[in-house]
Order: sequence, then C-alpha cells, then structure tokens
Amino acid sequence: MIGADIISGSNVGDKVFISRMNMIPRDTVIPFKFQRRQFPVSLSFAMTINKSQGQTLSTVGLFLRHPVFCHGQLYVAISRVRNRNGLKILLCDDGLVDPIRTENVVFTEVFDKI
Repeated sequence: MIGADIISGSNVGDKVFISRMNMIPRDTVIPFKFQRRQFPVSLSFAMTINKSQGQTLSTVGLFLRHPVFCHGQLYVAISRVRNRNGLKILLCDDGLVDPIRTENVVFTEVFDKI
C-alpha cells in the first residue's frame, strides 16, 4: 500500500491509502491471459509557466486559479504543447464572467509610459 497525506483541497490533513490492483489486458492478439499487480498511479510533473519556457510536451494541463498576471505568460503556457488535443485548462476563479474563458491580463499603466 501507498500511504499519503492530502495537502490541499477540502480534505486537507486526511490520510489515504492506495492499494495495488490486478491488471489483466483484454488484448485478443495475445494467445494467453496474464495478470500483473500494480499501483493505479501515473507519473506527472509540475512546473511554473516561467520554468516551462523551452519545454515541448505532448500533454499540458494548466491550472489557472486566477487570470494570468503578465502579458505573454498565457501564450507561453499554451504554446508548450505539441498538439491542441494535448491541452487541458482548468479555470477556478470565482470572479469569472464567462467560466470557459480567461483573459491575458495586460496592465494599462505599461502603455501609458511608452
């Protein structure tokens, strides 16, 4: 078993246990059946938008708790994925007018100084 503590969300501090599962492929090409026991977990990585520059990934998930705060960062984050089918965006800002859109925030004070 894998023991873990939940560190975010509504269940912070709860302990959870993940047990191994029997995995049996349903591939009909193989003339025999076999089974393996493994944990139902998948390896993943997390990085900030700034650290992602120069990376190219097949799958990208963006967790945007608030609108992206700087001009160009939304573009950088979205452009890391090879194919649009590999892009998933989660918007969690309660103040959004449209829950399926976010804005790339650009402060007007920047343009006043030019």
